[in-house]
Amino acid sequence: MGKIALFGAAGAIGRSLSEALRERNQPYRVTGRDRARLEKTFGGDPGAEIVTWDPEDAASVRAAARGVDTLIYLVGVPYNHFELHPPTMQKTLDGAIAEGVRRVLLIGTVYPYGTPITATVAEEHPRNPVTFKGKMRKEQEDLLLAADAAGKIEGVILRLPDFYGPGVEASFLDGAFKAAVNGGTANMIGPIDTPHEFVFVPDVGPVALDLAAKPEARGRWWNLAGAGETTQRQMAEMAFRATGKKPKIRAAGKTMVRVMGLFNPFMRELVEMHYLQTTPVLLDDTALTGLLGNVKKTPYAEGVKQSIQYLQSHPQG
Repeated sequence: MGKIALFGAAGAIGRSLSEALRERNQPYRVTGRDRARLEKTFGGDPGAEIVTWDPEDAASVRAAARGVDTLIYLVGVPYNHFELHPPTMQKTLDGAIAEGVRRVLLIGTVYPYGTPITATVAEEHPRNPVTFKGKMRKEQEDLLLAADAAGKIEGVILRLPDFYGPGVEASFLDGAFKAAVNGGTANMIGPIDTPHEFVFVPDVGPVALDLAAKPEARGRWWNLAGAGETTQRQMAEMAFRATGKKPKIRAAGKTMVRVMGLFNPFMRELVEMHYLQTTPVLLDDTALTGLLGNVKKTPYAEGVKQSIQYLQSHPQG
């Protein structure tokens, strides 16, 4: 694989990819809107080339994609503005195609599947999103797949469930982990006893790089499942056991989330996604493991332990 660029690199998955690239002695480019944030995260890595971009500026997009062979797309938008996902993807594709980028790998979500109609969800499961966010994510995917089908660029999608890991704050488990370390009550979004799965963020980078290197991966999406079936309560209890504290857990149901949304814009946006708490999407990644072979999945007990150790060594301000 030639030059790799991580677009939207400053988040948790970007850090996982950068660590995997460092382990492989592979130079790479990180791209984002905020140079200071990129410098803070990647400035100490001599293998990282830092480039800022403005996705609204076609020339800026082209400059960020120039000389790149594989573009891994991690670009986030505000949770209350998912309508930005399709146009941002289109502008990125236009710039990447103009600059001769060979392949784009999109890190995707389970949102496009909608409500599951099977116990586990393989790639053949219909994409029938039941929420606005799911529809925007599906539209984003369709733009990439259409560009691939037209022969303009190779497109691949890696679909992830909810994630967690050391330093990962954008996780349903973050509050529980912090309560286990700092004391207090873990505030969680319920119900917390329904089956669930989580992917350990450090495991994602190597899988994404391996998938991007497979020519036969193009033109479709691939699921990466978590380390098995669990529940939010079980994960929280593991965290409290790791610190020797008695579990204190408070779960907010949909009605309470709706009430909290009157005062908290982020909670307001979670209401439409609440179906994932009651009818969770449990991924079947047989196709991915068949393509890549052995895929490392850190057991939940070990992943929780590492997450707790990170919080203990990085006291909260």
